[in-house]
Amino acid sequence: MYQRQEIFNIIELFTSQKLINFYTKIFDSLDLSILPDRIPSKYGPNGYSRHALFRAFIVMKCEKFGKITDLKDFLENNLIIAQLCGFNILKPLPSYSVFQRFIKNLSNSYLKEIMKNQVNILKELGFIDNNFISVDATPVKANTKFNNPKCFANNKFSKNNPPSSDKDCKLGVHTANNSMNVQVSEDKPNNSKKKYEFYWGYKNHVICDAISGLPIAEFTTTADVNEISNFTEILSDTNEWFPLKGSYIIADKGYDSKQNHDFIRNTLKGHAFIALNKRGRKPKDLTSTGNVICDAGLAMHKDGKQYFDSYIKQKFCCPFRTSKDDSLCPCNHEKFFNGKKNRGCVKYISIGTDYRSSINRDSIFFKKIYSLRTESERYNSRWKNLNTEQAYVKNINSVANLNTIGHICLLTIAIAAIKSGCVDKYKSLSGLKGQLKLSYIKIFKHQFHQGDSLPFFVSFISI
Repeated sequence: MYQRQEIFNIIELFTSQKLINFYTKIFDSLDLSILPDRIPSKYGPNGYSRHALFRAFIVMKCEKFGKITDLKDFLENNLIIAQLCGFNILKPLPSYSVFQRFIKNLSNSYLKEIMKNQVNILKELGFIDNNFISVDATPVKANTKFNNPKCFANNKFSKNNPPSSDKDCKLGVHTANNSMNVQVSEDKPNNSKKKYEFYWGYKNHVICDAISGLPIAEFTTTADVNEISNFTEILSDTNEWFPLKGSYIIADKGYDSKQNHDFIRNTLKGHAFIALNKRGRKPKDLTSTGNVICDAGLAMHKDGKQYFDSYIKQKFCCPFRTSKDDSLCPCNHEKFFNGKKNRGCVKYISIGTDYRSSINRDSIFFKKIYSLRTESERYNSRWKNLNTEQAYVKNINSVANLNTIGHICLLTIAIAAIKSGCVDKYKSLSGLKGQLKLSYIKIFKHQFHQGDSLPFFVSFISI
């Protein structure tokens, strides 16, 4: 009786039952067979289990910790969770440097394979398919004082003044306006113009299932890499193991280019739903018949076409180009008095003939499909809620690994929710924690191999 009372005075044992149930189910839904558990060493011990270290970082993301120190404190104060991860709690837990070296030196290819396995499981369960695919990128700010709004350093966003704390990060820009059509009006300059935000850091590019809102593939780059340049690469790599043939590919105007449209159409045999990026071009005023309106407010006449490989150049001329009357131009434009036989202004409109130009972005069909892109925004919000928007490590490999672990965490939550019968919680981290119910003692017995002795406190509690 005295021994039992002493055990109940150990505060580390009183971890929430719901939390224990949650992590037991999460780890049961996570296959780490692709990751070697130990790395043989010629000169000393093999060190801690890499499976245990990986599960610890899953705990870090599920608890929304940004720093490794917070993870270490949590495990020290919740030894049951550390036991579930695979650590021997009768010995000291890994130090901060062990966790730091693990996340820095671990090859991201292992994590990519673990993520592929989780995606394939959800595909077999019928929760992920290739019908509607959404692509998006989200910024990840580096761990540097230059990203602090209260930092008043000179030229803190200059390429010639990179931060010394993280030598891998690059200068990037994030726009707060990703709408399909942005019209700049002189009457409302403050509301219509795009708002830019410069930052030092990285980008995480994610392919999502636009129906279920679950990730399929991802990769991390520095912040200076634009979306257009790596769009075909991530789709091509994903298509090798997750077929995208015939898919509807949805993306915002940051991915708009002729090359990306042709890749979707010709290589993937799919359909592109990418918003048009006008890239600062001012739209010309046109009549209902498609004629250009000149500076004087007159409809210009069509005057021939020039044909090129992927577009047609339509020429428009002044309606009074052959007139000799100098008073016909209402605005007395300087080009009307050019002294030539054909007087007046000349303007051109380029009419594309490629796949990108043939898409009717004003149709109801396009707008209905494009509206599914908001699922990417919702997923990015859930991913950022794991405290991934701000990096607290200082190299690209560590940032990439933590980003991938965040995606694996959300995929594993979905698998655990589906297999536990809590399908409505497959996108809710907090909701799933309150649903799972398992035996307290059964959890410990599950973690020990046959023939191993249970920890002394479990033996007493199970009396």
